[in-house]
Amino acid sequence: MLSSDTSNPAAEMAGLSRIAVLVPCYNEEAAIGKVVADFRAALPDASIYVYDNNSTDRTVEAAAKAGAIVRRETHQGKGRVVRRMFTDVDADIYVLVDGDATYDAPSAPQMIRMLVAERLDMVCAVRVDREAAAYRPGHRAGNRLLTGFVGHVFGQSFTDMLSGYRVFTRRFVKSFPVLSGGFEIETELTVHALELELPVGEMKTPYYSRPEGSASKLNTWRDGIRILRTVLRLYRAERPLPLFTGLGISLAIIAIGLAVPIFVTYLQEGIVPRLPTAVLSTGLMVLAFLSITCGIILDTVTRGRRELKLLAYLAQRAPAEDRRRS
Repeated sequence: MLSSDTSNPAAEMAGLSRIAVLVPCYNEEAAIGKVVADFRAALPDASIYVYDNNSTDRTVEAAAKAGAIVRRETHQGKGRVVRRMFTDVDADIYVLVDGDATYDAPSAPQMIRMLVAERLDMVCAVRVDREAAAYRPGHRAGNRLLTGFVGHVFGQSFTDMLSGYRVFTRRFVKSFPVLSGGFEIETELTVHALELELPVGEMKTPYYSRPEGSASKLNTWRDGIRILRTVLRLYRAERPLPLFTGLGISLAIIAIGLAVPIFVTYLQEGIVPRLPTAVLSTGLMVLAFLSITCGIILDTVTRGRRELKLLAYLAQRAPAEDRRRS
């Protein structure tokens, strides 16, 4: 069932007076006014921040006219904009949404209620397209492929990993180390939640086509490759032991395969006729042990980094606790 509740959640969430809607923007003159107006109607008490990322059209003027708090981030890339927003904006609950008017603003109150009622740290909107042109087949296929890959690597995943519409608690936002610079940010948000085993949820929401005059900044192949590269980088950083152990075992198998004929010849004839092969086999076996050793060391480092992330996460109170103390 799709969310479409437009009721004001403020009365139900006493103590959560600070709800921030974060809208990263680049050349969205045709859409940003509608985005701000729709979220103003859905969340009347929220502060709506539009962060412009070097737009060359009238995005800034349109956002300001609609009543948003407009700020700028000069370093290009969505990930860099999100990093700046998460750093600058202080709130209890954060709603992150793209500025292209494709996501359903009336779903925000229900997503927030789900976040608070189920004591979650992130609720991700699962896009259900309302129009044929809303969700391009190439993007849909790429999303499914990457979502499945992340699920295989990290043990679980989301239905719509690349959704740009999410609701977070303060403790998620303030403990999240943003490292990516572009559209890989959604992947990084997902992996952060999975890596720390944070309580998360999903909600189906309508997904619409862009308004006339608005053009997508996504490139299916280019951004898909960047996202896949980000997944591999995160796998190397967060799962070094299986990665380097697998590499070490592969090298060891090759080394043994090269060494067996040499040992057989030596036992039969008492000579080593293929000295270069013997040297290669020995070198590969040494590399195999080094790879496994690196995996063990990096796994220890990764555990330490994960503990620091958890400490930063635990340093922030949950929204439900703020509600009880108010």
